[in-house]
Amino acid sequence: MLSRFMSGPHPAKRRLVAMSSHLGNGPQNGGPTGPAGQTRAKVLTIDSMNPLVKKVEYAVRGPIVARATELEKELERGVPKPFKQVIKANIGDAHAMGQKPITFLRQVISLCVNPDLLKDESFPADVRERARRILQGCKGGSLGSYSDSVGVEVIRKDIAAYIERRDGFPSDPDNIFLSTGASDAIKNCLHLLVAGSGKTRTGIMIPIPQYPLYSAAASQLDAHQVNYYLDEDNNWALDIAELERSVKEAREHCTPRVLCVINPGNPTGQVLSKKNVQEIIKFAAREHLFLMADEVYQDNIYADGCAFHSFKKTLFELGPEYAGLELASFHSTSKGYMGECGFRGGYMEVINMDPQVKLQLKKLVSTKLCPPVSGQATMDCVVNPPQPGEPSYESFIKEKTAVLKSLAERAKLVAETFNSIEGVTCNTVQGAMYAFPRIHLPPRAVEKAKSLGQSPDGFYALQLLEQAGICVVPGSGFGQRDGTYHFRTTILPQPDKLKIFMDAFTAFHNKFLQEYSD
Repeated sequence: MLSRFMSGPHPAKRRLVAMSSHLGNGPQNGGPTGPAGQTRAKVLTIDSMNPLVKKVEYAVRGPIVARATELEKELERGVPKPFKQVIKANIGDAHAMGQKPITFLRQVISLCVNPDLLKDESFPADVRERARRILQGCKGGSLGSYSDSVGVEVIRKDIAAYIERRDGFPSDPDNIFLSTGASDAIKNCLHLLVAGSGKTRTGIMIPIPQYPLYSAAASQLDAHQVNYYLDEDNNWALDIAELERSVKEAREHCTPRVLCVINPGNPTGQVLSKKNVQEIIKFAAREHLFLMADEVYQDNIYADGCAFHSFKKTLFELGPEYAGLELASFHSTSKGYMGECGFRGGYMEVINMDPQVKLQLKKLVSTKLCPPVSGQATMDCVVNPPQPGEPSYESFIKEKTAVLKSLAERAKLVAETFNSIEGVTCNTVQGAMYAFPRIHLPPRAVEKAKSLGQSPDGFYALQLLEQAGICVVPGSGFGQRDGTYHFRTTILPQPDKLKIFMDAFTAFHNKFLQEYSD
């Protein structure tokens, strides 16, 4: 991915190379000279390391983000720049962008971390009750102890109860696997699914544009990435005809076994209709595919007429004809109204998984001992929030509603502003936390980028950072149709900073067009 965005002696790259050269010399580091002056070659080199790791690409934390961090440090040192601050809109980290934590959640976690506070009656009774319940489920009554590898039992029960309330169908705690964020559960699931060689090698069907976790996992597991394209002209809709084209072509060189769906979409912000979810389930059943539903943005629905429809609920509503479809769905503490990324809380619910495979999954997760117990406790607060009549309910609902209302306003503002700028088009941000605008670059800009060995949208994003202090992720890091160029930005900057963002972007973009227009 580095080569796609930039080439040449980038400052950060030069320093890393110099540092590596310095640290690599001398016998204490096993460098060119070892004991008694003997030459000793390194065991691990870029040529001898695992080649699958080198194939992994993750644009969300790529070289443009590294340069953004450098620029922040330069500003701190007083280096003159044409901007006063760097706005990092590259990743969905709500608290880093100024969102305040939810009081109830943080109070419960505080008491779990410091049980002596349970005696403090200044904390609401429901907060103390939740904390006691979580701690009673922890070994030794401590958040610092290991949990079962699949997660704390009482928290798994609370998750199952949450899913039952949401969907109206039973949920078995034994099907719940807590995880280090949703990402870890997704990778665990893919580990189970990848097998075979040659034409029998597993194909993973991934939406394009996609969250690069999926392509990175496919590379690391040496699986075939099977792309299906979302329809940009129809607000990034998922077209079943496109799925059928994709799976048919893939079967010529691999064996598609899993279909990954992100709803609401990342980076594209679309929300699937109930009819679309039904069609996807029927397609997966017809093509004998395992279905993975990434639903971490299920609370982030903004557009009128849109609603979240869980794949599990829709599957059960379709009746016995589809009752055996294998499904894994994922949720997280990092998104929604919570934005608690650093706690790394998440879970996976598996449906219709072969019992022997489930045992293997339990073995696999046991190699990591357990997910962070603090993250599990955070997840419990998400699925077991204050209820009407409890002391924390009114303040919790007020805070939750305010966060989601503000996000909806920002989603609308971002899309409308982009669409008001010449050479930029942006679909409605129906949900999630991102906009994925298309930039219509002048031919001269495309030629300039190619002359530098950079992708056109990577070149654009780097210029946006250097000239305006705005850090976004080039669309090439997520995948896009040939000849189109995009970038992903979060909608998370707080309203005051978002205005600075949009004003600075507009000024930069107009200047860029003027510079590269014929």
